[in-house]
Amino acid sequence: MFKIQTLNKISPNGLDCFDKKYFTYGDAIENPDAVMVRSASMHELDLPENLKAIARAGAGVNNIPIDKCSEQGIVVFNTPGANANAVKELVLAGLLLSSRKVINGIDWAKTLKGNGAEVGKMVEKGKGAFTGPEIAGKTLGVIGLGAIGILVANAAISLGMNVYGYDPYISVDAAWSLSSAIKHAKTLKDIYANCDYISIHVPLNNETREMVCGESIATMKDGVRILNFARGELVSSADIITALQTGKVTAYVTDFPSDEVIGVDGVIAIPHLGASTPESEDNCAFMAARELIDFLEVGTIRNSVNLPNVDLDRTADKRVCVIHKNIPNILAQISSCISKQNLNIENMVNKSKKDYAYTVLDVAADAIPEAAINDIKAIDGVLRVRII
Repeated sequence: MFKIQTLNKISPNGLDCFDKKYFTYGDAIENPDAVMVRSASMHELDLPENLKAIARAGAGVNNIPIDKCSEQGIVVFNTPGANANAVKELVLAGLLLSSRKVINGIDWAKTLKGNGAEVGKMVEKGKGAFTGPEIAGKTLGVIGLGAIGILVANAAISLGMNVYGYDPYISVDAAWSLSSAIKHAKTLKDIYANCDYISIHVPLNNETREMVCGESIATMKDGVRILNFARGELVSSADIITALQTGKVTAYVTDFPSDEVIGVDGVIAIPHLGASTPESEDNCAFMAARELIDFLEVGTIRNSVNLPNVDLDRTADKRVCVIHKNIPNILAQISSCISKQNLNIENMVNKSKKDYAYTVLDVAADAIPEAAINDIKAIDGVLRVRII
């Protein structure tokens, strides 16, 4: 029986995937085999020795201690693309709100209450303060062409915009999904120099932190409108405030309010609603559950942020799954531990992802001797061994 701990409320669309003959789940589970989480922070939690996997029902994994998990041989999954449509729709709303002063106009209209028949005249007299340009014919730059960025870029083409896309790491599948009308930006300078609107869709890491700052803003078009539905720390709060005050930036739309930017003129701060739709929560929970089931039951890894994707058709009764450091000679040592017990490896796969690797061996045997398991565990660099 596998035990799944839920750290947030998880959609039944995901939980219903777990066959109760083989899985039990809940927020009070102790010493779990796996954890399902949405936004709860795990950085201060002690990770149980039995914990084998964490599935984040969403794309970002900043709330999970990835390095710590990797060192303990814990697979961390996310659900890329499951919330892409929800975020795309909010980006489009942000795009329109950044152009037309709709929010300011609505707030002003509320002040007209109590003026009776004069309201109509007051509206016609005051509406000029809230004019803004149409987006058709304007140019949008999309930085990051993953699941969300592609949807945003394609939708903007449909709305009559010119679109530049930048992503030096775009996958082949993603490239096939892009509209042929999207212009390929070879550098970020192409985006900054040509775009009236810029939408950011990249992960937060040491290279991207505060990528939008005083230096990069200075190379952008005057009056640019910037949309950030990826991570708040991608944009320097101090520099974006300065740029709004000078008029270099006309509007900054962010799904990540902070004390610095809330209430600043020109900032539209949305309370992290990108994936807050029932459809998105259902999709993310379903994908996260399937990832855990496939890993726990057969050792398959899909959509892991710290280990490679591995999917091997089963060809023998016993399967040995080894998570280890990506260093020379480990594969030969693992194989030797099996063959030393006069066991035949019928099929195997080994893949790596940066500093870590995953090896799966199908072994023709009714049981794997304890001696073989202990020998594999004793190999320098081996982090975790499972027999399925």
